[in-house]
Amino acid sequence: MGLIESIRKWIDGESGEGLLEAADEHARPRRIWEEFLVKIAREVEAVMQREMFTPPGGPTYIPREYIVYLSAEDDRDWQGDKRRGLEQGLFHVLSERARELSGQTPLAAKSFAVELRVDGTLSKGEFRVQGVWDETESGHTMVTPRVDLSQSGKPAFNPNDTIRETIETAENEQTIVRPRVIELYSMEVWRDGVRESVVPISKPEITIGRGSRSITVDLPLKGDPEVSRVHAVLTRENDGRYWLTPKGRNPTLVGGRELPREDRTEVRPDEKIAICNFVLRIQPR
Repeated sequence: MGLIESIRKWIDGESGEGLLEAADEHARPRRIWEEFLVKIAREVEAVMQREMFTPPGGPTYIPREYIVYLSAEDDRDWQGDKRRGLEQGLFHVLSERARELSGQTPLAAKSFAVELRVDGTLSKGEFRVQGVWDETESGHTMVTPRVDLSQSGKPAFNPNDTIRETIETAENEQTIVRPRVIELYSMEVWRDGVRESVVPISKPEITIGRGSRSITVDLPLKGDPEVSRVHAVLTRENDGRYWLTPKGRNPTLVGGRELPREDRTEVRPDEKIAICNFVLRIQPR
């Protein structure tokens, strides 16, 4: 019986602790791993069942994302490959359970994510699970017609000019002078082989990811739930060199090679940065 199948049976209550008791002394680290995974999986399933609903004639809805908060001590214990194994184990087990719980009714969410975070108020061995209904994926882009400035009678905007804003108050008028924003470089954003946009960047350090209502990123990558809310950080040094730090649950590739999570790696403008279904490319000025 494989690990995933064992966990599924434990969640269903089809087997007790006998399987763990039968393991020998050399399997103790694996037993701890399995016990911890089973406890978290059961709690995530409980949250899934509480949040799940099926409208008349419609599909079954469940939260797209489940955040598992660990204690600081447990978080230190679950790093690197162990952490990825825990997240992947939870994902595979719970994706099967979600389909089973929905029965004959299809699921509205085609995929969902499990993310581990830290809660400093928790003690070792304690955890809590939060389901996230993230509506930011369904945003629409509003397009407004361009105004012909030659017909409007207003002077054309010069991006090299200083921007001035006049604010009227009850007592007087105040003019606020804002410095001109300097573009440092641009980022090409490609998806499925199609260039979606070229985004001007004016900050030396930017965050890249899916974002959410509570987390704002500088370069949002919308529409792919496999992209973490903050998937990577890109830094431009004063000497013109670029450094990328992956932070996402899923891999970040540069030039076809996967970067270690949290490792700061230099990226050249001609190299492709692959994040799930997106490909990014730096365009220097």
